[in-house]
Amino acid sequence: MIDDIKKAAAERMSKSVEALRHELAKIRTGRAHPALLDHIMVNYYGSEVPIKQVANVNAEDARTLTVTPWERGMVSAVEKAIMQSDLGLNPNTAGNVIRVPMPPLTEDRRRDLIKVARHEAEQGRVAVRNIRRDANQELKELVKEKMISEDDERRGQEIVQKLTDQYVKEVDQVLEEKEADLMSI
Repeated sequence: MIDDIKKAAAERMSKSVEALRHELAKIRTGRAHPALLDHIMVNYYGSEVPIKQVANVNAEDARTLTVTPWERGMVSAVEKAIMQSDLGLNPNTAGNVIRVPMPPLTEDRRRDLIKVARHEAEQGRVAVRNIRRDANQELKELVKEKMISEDDERRGQEIVQKLTDQYVKEVDQVLEEKEADLMSI
């Protein structure tokens, strides 16, 4: 019983850390990274679809992304979607290929991005703590139903707390890496 709760909590906490990594990948550093454009939605014949479903996104070099739409008619729609995104990018179209140069980050912009990264990390910590709360609630339910003793519940809560500490530390480590990445030039 307790092992099942521990396993479920560990799995959910791991997914929370992965979700944080995915969110932090969207925060732009000075380098070109194809994941930067993942959240951009393109108007594709009347419906909004992710850019990955209408174009191929690659990093040409450290400062340039190339976006190659699969249909020739989608070039202007993809370019418009990139321009209207919150990333502040100015794409250049050359025939069928859209080049997206990454402007260098200013010191102020880096600090703003670090604030955003810290906010995302805090959301990750809150998610991990909520999973801890759910696991502890499940342990309480088992005690109520007389399926485990109160000593087992206490042991289970200690196990869940250790898991929580481990994953919060992992969240902090992911944030630290992103901050270092943002501050490097």
